[in-house]
Amino acid sequence: MSIRIMITGGAGFIGTLLARRLLAGPTTISEGAEVAELVVVDLAAPPPDVARDPRVRAVTGDLARVVSDLGRADVVFHLAGVVSGAAEAGFDLGMAVNVDGTRAVLEHARRQESTPIVVFSSSVAVFGADPAIGPLGLVGDDTLPRPQSSYGVQKFIAEQLVADYTRKGFLRGRSVRLMTVAVRPGQPNAAASSFVSGIIREPLAGLRAPCPVPPGTPITLASPRRALDGLLLAATASDAAWGSRTAMNLPALTTTPADMAAAMDRVAGYPASDLIDWAVDPAITAIVASWPARVEAGRAHALGLRPDGSFDDIVRDYLQGQHKA
Repeated sequence: MSIRIMITGGAGFIGTLLARRLLAGPTTISEGAEVAELVVVDLAAPPPDVARDPRVRAVTGDLARVVSDLGRADVVFHLAGVVSGAAEAGFDLGMAVNVDGTRAVLEHARRQESTPIVVFSSSVAVFGADPAIGPLGLVGDDTLPRPQSSYGVQKFIAEQLVADYTRKGFLRGRSVRLMTVAVRPGQPNAAASSFVSGIIREPLAGLRAPCPVPPGTPITLASPRRALDGLLLAATASDAAWGSRTAMNLPALTTTPADMAAAMDRVAGYPASDLIDWAVDPAITAIVASWPARVEAGRAHALGLRPDGSFDDIVRDYLQGQHKA
């Protein structure tokens, strides 16, 4: 048996990890299935090791413009999007990519003869501390989203589109709310949460890194490995096991920048955190502070997913190169 899979945003960090995992096969998406074709869609080309696999077809360009050239897929992982800080700074860009781009992907899936599984990577940013209501408490799968950023609003709109296309029988939609993923290798991006990886990645490389939020700010996060596990489970669970069309929270580890820095020093064996510049940026602090500090993931737990054990483990994995696997 063979299947065709599509990854939008497939040249990004999580998209590349997902592509590598799928190509290593046989994939767990369908027991014993081999990947006949993996379509990787992004503005940039995938890394050479992914691109040279004969099963990979790379499509580069704006998603809304190239979607008609993507062909059939049994499973679509829709990861493409404008990140939080960029969506806040560029409202029109965020709407075009995060809302209109998602609609284009859903319409493409709808036009197929079969009913594909569409896994949408949403975000914990759909939750926010409404100034008229007060701070967020424990956030669960049934907590009402009250996004406090353009990015969060756009992700919530997309969740509802996935749910309605699923209700109509156009596709089998699975929306998962990812936590901040750390530690990401490479260069910082425009996400408001980019510093979460930066304050680990840069000091471990001997470089200075800014932390734009107070050291005690609660942050919910997950390792790349745990985020990938959640995306793959969303594609493999039966409709009955998946249950509600409402987006599912993925498990999260709650920590703070101060605790992260201490974990880094313990694992590294030297005071790498001396290279962190603790300088509060009010704009970033406001965005991060509006996100939930504690997340309950009952549905994900019932399906076998668990949060990372500790931030020490995440740093250890990063140093061992597990972020590349």
